[in-house]
Amino acid sequence: MTFPPDPNEILRLKALKDLEASKWLPNVTIDRVTAFARSHFGVPMCLVNLIEADQALVASKQGLDVSRLDRRIAFCSHTILQPSVLVVSDARADERFKDNSVVTGEPYIRFYAGAPLIYEGDVRLGSLCLLDTKPRSFSRGE
Repeated sequence: MTFPPDPNEILRLKALKDLEASKWLPNVTIDRVTAFARSHFGVPMCLVNLIEADQALVASKQGLDVSRLDRRIAFCSHTILQPSVLVVSDARADERFKDNSVVTGEPYIRFYAGAPLIYEGDVRLGSLCLLDTKPRSFSRGE
């Protein structure tokens, strides 16, 4: 699987470099956000990922022990191309993700909801992700 091209790739990578994002991680404030989101939405896993050139840097994690993901398998590579939340109710039924190694193997992701983290107008640095091992729905009311 390959990740889709990002028309703002150069701007995103420059912003991540300028912010020196990897230097301020881990961050207790971001961990509080992911802990709250995990609890509030009742999902077993929640992440904040920053999308670098070839990988997703895990800025915060709840329920999943990972610090980096290959960008080719990171759902967030698709999220940063969206104007709003990307919801995948059942990854096994989604052509973009059904053969993804995190769907076919550990941690067996079925549900994904990712909100892009937008910086200075329209630069999407990464995403806040809700993950579950069971298919589920997600609506604006949740």
